[in-house]
Amino acid sequence: MRITEALIKQWTDDITFRRAKQYYERDYIEPLEINQSDIKGIIKGKQLDISANVISFNGFNTNAVNIKWDSISNQIQGKCNCLEYEEAEDYEGALLCKHIAAVLLKYSKEYQSNLNGASKKSDIDSLIEAFNEVSEIGEDYKREMNLEIKLFEAFANERPYIELKLGLEKNYVVKGMKKFISSLIAGEVIEFGKGFTYEPNLHKFNPVDEKIIEMFMEIRDIEGERSGYYDYYNSNNYSMFSGKKLILTDRILYKFFRLAKERAVDLTVNGTEYKNVKIIEGTMPLKFKMGMKKESIELEQDGNIPKPLDKEYRVFWYEGSVYIPPKEQCSLYVPIYKLMASKNNKKAVFSKTEGEKIASYLLPKLKTVAKEVVFDKNIKENFYEAPLVSKIYLDKKGDIVTATLKFNYDEIDINPLEKGEAKSTDKILIRDIKSEENCEGILKSFGFQEEQSDYVMKAEKNIVSFITDGIYKLQDLGEVYYSESFKNTKVYGKSSLKGGIRLNEDDLLEFSFELEGVSREELKNIFSALREKKKYYKLKEGGFVSLEDKAIEALGEMISFLDIKDKDLSKEKILLSKYNALYLDEKIKDKEMDYVKRSKNFRELTNNIRDVRDMEYNLPESLDSIMRNYQKVGFKWFKTLAEYGFGGILADEMGLGKTLQTIAFLLSEKGNKQSIVIAPTSLVYNWQSEIEKFAPELKVLVVTGSKKQREEMISEINNCDVVITSYPLIRRDIEEYKEISFNYCILDEAQQIKNPFSVNATSVKELKAKGYFALTGTPIENSLMELWSIFDFIMPGYLLTHDKFTKRYETPIVKNSDVTALKELNKHINPFILRRLKKDVIKELPPKIEHKLVVEMTEEQKKLYAAYLDKAKNEIDEEIRENGFNKSKIKILSILTRLRQICCDPSVFIEDYEGDNGKMEALQGILEDSIGQGHRILLFSQFTSVLKNIRTRLDKNNMKYMYLDGSTKSKVRMDMVNEFNEGDAEVFLISLKAGGAGLNLTGADIVIHFDPWWNPAVEEQATDRAHRIGQQKTVEVIKLLTKGTIEEKIYTLQEKKKEMIKNVMNEDMNEDNVITQMTQEDLESLFA
Repeated sequence: MRITEALIKQWTDDITFRRAKQYYERDYIEPLEINQSDIKGIIKGKQLDISANVISFNGFNTNAVNIKWDSISNQIQGKCNCLEYEEAEDYEGALLCKHIAAVLLKYSKEYQSNLNGASKKSDIDSLIEAFNEVSEIGEDYKREMNLEIKLFEAFANERPYIELKLGLEKNYVVKGMKKFISSLIAGEVIEFGKGFTYEPNLHKFNPVDEKIIEMFMEIRDIEGERSGYYDYYNSNNYSMFSGKKLILTDRILYKFFRLAKERAVDLTVNGTEYKNVKIIEGTMPLKFKMGMKKESIELEQDGNIPKPLDKEYRVFWYEGSVYIPPKEQCSLYVPIYKLMASKNNKKAVFSKTEGEKIASYLLPKLKTVAKEVVFDKNIKENFYEAPLVSKIYLDKKGDIVTATLKFNYDEIDINPLEKGEAKSTDKILIRDIKSEENCEGILKSFGFQEEQSDYVMKAEKNIVSFITDGIYKLQDLGEVYYSESFKNTKVYGKSSLKGGIRLNEDDLLEFSFELEGVSREELKNIFSALREKKKYYKLKEGGFVSLEDKAIEALGEMISFLDIKDKDLSKEKILLSKYNALYLDEKIKDKEMDYVKRSKNFRELTNNIRDVRDMEYNLPESLDSIMRNYQKVGFKWFKTLAEYGFGGILADEMGLGKTLQTIAFLLSEKGNKQSIVIAPTSLVYNWQSEIEKFAPELKVLVVTGSKKQREEMISEINNCDVVITSYPLIRRDIEEYKEISFNYCILDEAQQIKNPFSVNATSVKELKAKGYFALTGTPIENSLMELWSIFDFIMPGYLLTHDKFTKRYETPIVKNSDVTALKELNKHINPFILRRLKKDVIKELPPKIEHKLVVEMTEEQKKLYAAYLDKAKNEIDEEIRENGFNKSKIKILSILTRLRQICCDPSVFIEDYEGDNGKMEALQGILEDSIGQGHRILLFSQFTSVLKNIRTRLDKNNMKYMYLDGSTKSKVRMDMVNEFNEGDAEVFLISLKAGGAGLNLTGADIVIHFDPWWNPAVEEQATDRAHRIGQQKTVEVIKLLTKGTIEEKIYTLQEKKKEMIKNVMNEDMNEDNVITQMTQEDLESLFA
């Protein structure tokens, strides 16, 4: 016997089968344990023992199922530890619990075929079987059924309920509501008699009815879930299904009417059936009548009183329709309804003495809730309306502000805090209570409290807030009158501010501002209070300054950022560096500080720097045909900043010609004093070569050689146009340079001064020049402090002091992801950083294809790595225990380096290692294939020992190569570069740090990074030796990573920190020296 889905259906009821199927489809059944044994005897057969755990829907419990079946008797015996299980020896015709049925489903679909020796279904057969279960008839071709809904209102202790009829030409009663809904859920065929059978693949509901049926199915689902958890703890479990009824709660009734508002229903109210009742979501058109007798005032509802259909008074039966009124009408009408319903004659009778309350409170609500209110003659004669004029009288007595309220209706003045009625006539006034309450509400919301016949305010903070905002709100509601003493209580804000800014004759910014009526001597106290987050400042002469005023806050931010000292606030003019011009201009515009008047020369300065394209500067003729358009813009950027005395960072991506743009600028300055270029040692002669190539008319002095030779060269410095030296030499010769005043000082690869406390940084910052520029493709390699250090060179003080920059920008951005601080920093630095990417400016540059190649270690390598990994963990743990994490970083770096060396080449770390090397073997294949296809390769590694071993392998295989590391002299480097680009050698082996920058190696079209460096930015620089201007081929970049090792972890770790630098520079930048920034959590992730 085969166990089939149809057979399992026979052994269960509909709900149990559906729940079993849900367990199976949601994968709540753990893998089955199946033991198959032979039955020995006269009649032979098979016996199966199936065991499994079924996880409950709540995810907390499991039910253990055990099933036995033998092929001779075809009997199934099942056991389950659930409460609904009933043990039986023969389940044919009996009921299984849902857990046993679920396990049988899993067995029949996933295990049975293999146990019976049948071949496994192919994937395509499984798909075809699934498709065959789906209806072949599209929804558009199914016949739409009629759904007749009968709703019966709640009566006595009964809840409201629904009955259904369904059909095509004729409608049939749904006799078993629970079975009907369950069958719809299961997608089953339902027979209604000879005349109609519902088939899900042939019939459908209309869209409105579909939503209603979905709600009924949800009710069934919820009840099924509930029974699964609680039935066995509550023998009197309540069901919402009873025969042909679906019983509704008030909440479900309300939801039903909202879904059914686009169709009609049959409704039985008070025992009478109403056909095709409309459901209206909208205001009930209520009508009321009010009349006056001798001693009373009577209110009655005109027409029928709406009848609530639910206990929450959200749905009403009224004038032959069902209404779902808006909340406002419900909340106002329900108290009236309850009052009317409690009276035998459905009429509310009030004493005539309550006429004032009726007029002021009841009538306004009636007018809101009703479509029409009809008054009899007596009401019209005794009630009257008059326009309300609210009058507020403000006074100040000592430190207390008082407000007297008068509500004026023609000749009547009403003080809401005084008892008794103010009358000028016998008629009853219909007051505008809502407007009166609004006026009182504003006073109370600002802190006024009732005291006898006035409202009083004592707290200073409330007084400031009220004068700043509250008075304007009161003016919208009535007439506001002020005493002289109140008028003198001023709160100063934007309207009292005046200011100006100009560029003076000494090239400094003059910034001035005043708070009219406030002594300059108090300004420092005002802004000190603002820094302390106080809400107001009380002036010595009386009055207040609102420190929550946006204009005052913006001025405070500006004063704080510009580091204006308290003593300077008392001056009429504050002198500032013109470096701050763009920041001030942005702040004035962003914060709408229109009270600060900007002079003409200040506006010209800021506008010209923002758009250098419109500036007119003569490019040296010899370079006009050579330079690309974006490079000409770079030239204008240099000239514009230089003209106005600013510095800048040319941060174009590698390979875009930063050197050429700088040479063009230096050439345009020929005839002025000499300029100085400081570069890494490896690039000094590259600069000389480039200047000789593009600007031979410039006299170049390269300061190198012995100390004595350099001193002689420096003494001849006035005879040249451009001085070129290196960072190591500027450190040694800074005393000789201190007294020289250069035209411009330019740093190449300016990340060399990223550490503001390094000798490199402190030395170059002692140089004197008219202006300072920095060239770098990576202004941020690791932390924001590197950016600060470069700015401290090009425009000292512009990004504040080191400590203030850390507090204002680095900590909020890096630690707290402060978007506001990030945006402010962006605005501050963007005008002085020119950053272009290759993809944006050189459309004709061939593409760069990057991919990782993950390499498996050899078995011997794996054993070595695993052994050292355990040792490394122990060493690091011990080091951190003894010295703490921060003091252990150098030792940690050393240990991690050993792990990385094992990944690259164990022989550089382990003496006499003669085992194979997975990465070397992979490299061998790459080189052979690439060279065979005519490619030429740059191969970078940070380990020179590894490079030398690769060189040995290339020698053995007779591959032509060149080799460059830190020991290669500068002049030799240039010769090697030229020879390689002319076609000599197939492979160029390069130490990452020695040759990763400043070289033009467009003769190669494949770049291999043999080992990952902590900083991908350095790898990018190296890659761009080939992917730069002049490259004609697509460049392929291959990064070799050893699988399952620290190399993959490093790759993941540095990715985490990219986002911060990307946000600051508005594009992708990367990390360097990650180990110095690493947290202990980062370290742990390397060994995870």
